[in-house]
Amino acid sequence: MKKPNIKIILFDTYMSRIKNSVDSKIFQNLYAKYNNIKRDILDGGDLSCAMFVSSILFWCKIIGDIHTTVTSTVKDMEKSGWYKIKNKKIGAVLVWEPEEFSDGLHAHIGFYIGNNQAISNSSIYKVPKVHHYATSNNRKIIAIYWNKKLDK
Repeated sequence: MKKPNIKIILFDTYMSRIKNSVDSKIFQNLYAKYNNIKRDILDGGDLSCAMFVSSILFWCKIIGDIHTTVTSTVKDMEKSGWYKIKNKKIGAVLVWEPEEFSDGLHAHIGFYIGNNQAISNSSIYKVPKVHHYATSNNRKIIAIYWNKKLDK
């Protein structure tokens, strides 16, 4: 019997992982020793946007590792061939300006899915949610990223 020729379709797999992540609790927790005390450094999903985005990118092999901050996610993305584009397109990674949290300023990151919608981790619901791309807590988009590996 002839062995089948199978080739993963990256873009479709990537988009399905993004869309299927909505309401998933898998990105809510990451435990670490912080000053020798066990702590959930994602605060139960309050600070999970970078974990969400970098996990999807890592699972699709278009980034080097999983991250807990927007800064480290963007650095890894740029190192992995992601570059800034001017206009949003389906599958692009959006970065919103920093916002003040109890422990300091935090930028925000998510995915553009078309029809003026994005999916990013909600600090209110503590899970990825669909929302208007321009209304992530009224933050301005400061960067849009694309990777040629996602070209169809």
